[in-house]
Amino acid sequence: MLLEMLDWYRGGVVAKVAGLSEDGARRRLVASDTTIIGLIKHLALVEDSWCDGRFAGNPEPPVWADAPFDADPDWEFHSAVDEPLADVVALYEAACERSKASYGDADLDDVSRNSERPFTLRYALIHLIEETARHLGHLDVLRELTDGVTGE
Repeated sequence: MLLEMLDWYRGGVVAKVAGLSEDGARRRLVASDTTIIGLIKHLALVEDSWCDGRFAGNPEPPVWADAPFDADPDWEFHSAVDEPLADVVALYEAACERSKASYGDADLDDVSRNSERPFTLRYALIHLIEETARHLGHLDVLRELTDGVTGE
């Protein structure tokens, strides 16, 4: 059930940006630097960080390993506005696939391999559901403000 719920939210993220213009994806509609495209790239980082990196212990993909997070802690949000939306969505989908591969047939009580603070796969999946659902709600609002598109 956890995996199905997470996949449902992941699909919602991709569906929410279908048909969105490049300008709409980059539009800042709130006081922060939050944009639709930035949220998508942030969710890609979250997937890779929690599952592929910390849970499975795999090295970071180059996009994250080479990122200047020390100079810009919100680099994924800021760099996304210079990338095509299709590329950022593809990055997110690839991160989701890496996540799925990283936990494969693991047991929900298996413990992370690369984390200063160990956690179980169950914890990681619940965290991903929470974070993906929360940001999907942000995407809903930003999409409606951008071009009036509402619904699932």
